Amino acid sequence: APGVGKTFAAKRLAYSMMGVKDSSRVMMVQFHQSYSYEDFIMGFRPASTGFELKKGPFYNFCKKAEMDIENDYFFIIDEINRGNISKIFGELITLIEPSKRIEQPEGMRVKLPYSQQLFGVPDNVYILGTMNTADRSIATIDTALRRRFRFNEMLPDANVLNGINVNNISVSEMLIRMNERISFLYDREHTIGHAYFIPLRNNP
Repeated sequence: APGVGKTFAAKRLAYSMMGVKDSSRVMMVQFHQSYSYEDFIMGFRPASTGFELKKGPFYNFCKKAEMDIENDYFFIIDEINRGNISKIFGELITLIEPSKRIEQPEGMRVKLPYSQQLFGVPDNVYILGTMNTADRSIATIDTALRRRFRFNEMLPDANVLNGINVNNISVSEMLIRMNERISFLYDREHTIGHAYFIPLRNNP
């Protein structure tokens, strides 16, 4: 649901797995309807002299991780379900499988269409994606992507709001009642997350 702290949790998970808060080994991008393979991996972009080949964030991140194979790197894709997954990943959808990573027995590289260079995804790159069920149902997510990710549902947690009261109204209880009503009248995918109400702790 929106407002449950998915992006916060993704970053926290990355730093927890690292064992240290090294922001140089974490990158985040946000997918949207217009996001493309050229934005993500590599493509020609307008320049003062015409068009030039520009490398995207995932390409650059993987190359950086490949040079530092002893450390784990975390690539966070916010709102992963809002982009056209097949078009954005292109031929790399196979390379993100654990068994196809560089250094694995079945590891492989593919020739990129724009540069004709061989490219693979290092074994030390973890991809974390967040998705908002209110924007688009998880049922529409590409089957190929489903096989390559593990899913963890994050639900609104009213307990986070315990002790917050506004005009003698328990914000925790209010959120519970609101979400019960939303679930009954609409569906549970459109419930409201607790994060929206956390600022009330300091400014009721």
